Amino acid sequence: MALTPRNEIKTYHSTWVKIAHWIGTCSFFFLIFSGFEILMVHPRLYWGETGNDLMPAFLEFPISRNYQHGGWTSLEPIFNRPNSPMSAGRTYSIFNENGWGRSLHFLAAWFLVFSGLFYLILAIFTGHIKNNLIPKFNELTLELIIKDIKDHLKASLAYLQGPQYGLLQKISYLVVIFILLPTIVLTGLTMSPAITASHPYLLTLFFGAQSARTIHFFAASSLFIFLIVHVWMIIKSGFKKQMLAMTIKNNADEK
Repeated sequence: MALTPRNEIKTYHSTWVKIAHWIGTCSFFFLIFSGFEILMVHPRLYWGETGNDLMPAFLEFPISRNYQHGGWTSLEPIFNRPNSPMSAGRTYSIFNENGWGRSLHFLAAWFLVFSGLFYLILAIFTGHIKNNLIPKFNELTLELIIKDIKDHLKASLAYLQGPQYGLLQKISYLVVIFILLPTIVLTGLTMSPAITASHPYLLTLFFGAQSARTIHFFAASSLFIFLIVHVWMIIKSGFKKQMLAMTIKNNADEK
């Protein structure tokens, strides 16, 4: 399947796509900013139902003074029995800016959820997903997949300019829409005790609240990597033209 020449490709997007794109993009930037701040307060990830500073971490990040600070008194058992949880007093002034970070994260999350639902509903009913995102049967060949990978590596991507997406673009957008974003939303809800009190199946689905936090982190990191690659491809394929296509350019400009 030959690529359409660059000068023959329509470079506009529907108005509703632009609205959802920019609201979602702005909210995601606030989520990354506030999420990183929250991680600085407790730079540890765990697997299972529980996790705290006195438990072994699944993964720990050297991103704040809270990293392996060791400012604790001697460990003491909470209960007088074997394998009792341990407690200790803190002797170290940790970095703690959880209040505003969580509030901003929660607020930005709702903007992402509602813009995402707005996009998904219109994308289904307008045929955007069916016509522009789901790969056609004749695209799913090894030859075209290899060619698409080579074109991405060389940034030789004429079809980046508009809704005529390439194969890897279609697959990546579908993964973002139907896997990464729902995972981020559901794991975020699973970290809320109020939500899991009424919907305990979420804890089972994500193997516990701390496991949900870990999955949430990796899903968000995958989205951030997608964003970096996405921006790089926009720059390589014509930043000005791409920005016009996603802002002020419309169908009338093509006539």
